Amino acid sequence: MKPMRTERLILRNWEDRDRDLFHRINSDDRVMEFFPFRCDRAEANAKMDQFRAAIDRDGIGFAAAEIAASGECIGFVGITGTDHMDFLPASMIEIGWRLAPEFWGRGYVTEAAQAWLAYGFETLGLDEIVSFAVAENRRSTAVMERLGMRADPSADFDHPGIPDSHPALKRHVFYRLTAQNWRKNRR
Repeated sequence: MKPMRTERLILRNWEDRDRDLFHRINSDDRVMEFFPFRCDRAEANAKMDQFRAAIDRDGIGFAAAEIAASGECIGFVGITGTDHMDFLPASMIEIGWRLAPEFWGRGYVTEAAQAWLAYGFETLGLDEIVSFAVAENRRSTAVMERLGMRADPSADFDHPGIPDSHPALKRHVFYRLTAQNWRKNRR
């Protein structure tokens, strides 16, 4: 992928220098509050390599978000296909994010996500981008709403990848943003 620049961020593919941060955000209890797993170092390295390969292959994915002024990686924001999730319709494009907690509340996710939405709708010509989160994850759903995404309760689902040992994490809310609504919101 060609790096994207926002006012404060650079959105780029993963580099080896990002491994410590990637492990930290995927093992931090606050960041992973709504996920049933935490990654050890080997699992985090494998997942980061997977993300990097997907971006190399597809040109999109969960990309590193870096503060332009400092070069510090703060987490990831990106769009990716949901083909690996057989419980969703084929060829959907999802937007998602995960940041280290010290960067929460500064508008970085919204800023980066807006760049990804523009890329998806303007460059890729997508008709729709979706997002979903655990029903209780108000931080993520608030970002979805700031982005102009609309809740679609008819598409809410119990995530089949969440083990029964974590019933509070099963129910997911589903949000959608069509290209038409995105264009209308930008006016």
